[in-house]
Amino acid sequence: MIVDTHCHLDDTRYKDDLEEVLQNAKDNGVVKFIIPGADVKTLHRAVEISEKYKEVYFSVGVHPYDIEGYDRNFLEKFVHHPKCVAIGECGLDYFRLPEHEDDIRKEKEAQKKVFLNQILWAKELQKPLIVHVRESSVDCLALLEEHAGEEGGVLHCYNADESLLKLAQKNFYFGIGGVLTFKNAKKLINVYTKIPEDKLLIETDAPYLTPHPHRGERNEPSYTRLVAQKMAELSHSTLEHISQLSTNNAHRLFSF
Repeated sequence: MIVDTHCHLDDTRYKDDLEEVLQNAKDNGVVKFIIPGADVKTLHRAVEISEKYKEVYFSVGVHPYDIEGYDRNFLEKFVHHPKCVAIGECGLDYFRLPEHEDDIRKEKEAQKKVFLNQILWAKELQKPLIVHVRESSVDCLALLEEHAGEEGGVLHCYNADESLLKLAQKNFYFGIGGVLTFKNAKKLINVYTKIPEDKLLIETDAPYLTPHPHRGERNEPSYTRLVAQKMAELSHSTLEHISQLSTNNAHRLFSF
């Protein structure tokens, strides 16, 4: 059994064969799926999919690249849905910043404001966070340490920054995906064994970050098995143990 804790099934790249994608995943041991809320424009589609398929859940939030679309009043309509299990995908992404210093400062402050709003909202609702961290570990760590609630959350596509491991003490989990199988993932491979076993989650970020040997193709939840196999290899464990362990962790965090 495997839970894909982060897959964008509401992406248009699945509009023609979603049924087949889900069945293929189930045939490969995937028992549940979470569609992260990244863009308000696709939220209706995520809800629709979760209502059609009992194994599919969703979260509510906005990606740092889409903060201009953050509308708490709009999102409130969905956050109490029985299939909504988290707040996010929210966080900070400093990979694409403006050129000038003043514009950089404004962009970072805008992202932090929206991120903090979602952190406090999750705390208020007693829901876990799905957190996006890209070249922003210092600011993300500071905000989460000071403001996150007891429910914690998951660092989606964990970036191997060891400073973030201290968040395990605040009930944060670490999402491991296809990057672990990449030949240039030496930093993540070295840090992986330092993550507490009871804080490991499996994800694909489908349709992105497709694991080896399928890089360059559309990613899909069935490839969680490739991630689990690599995790088992690095943990000197078995596929069955990693699958069950990560599934138990997902159930505990997302309460489904």
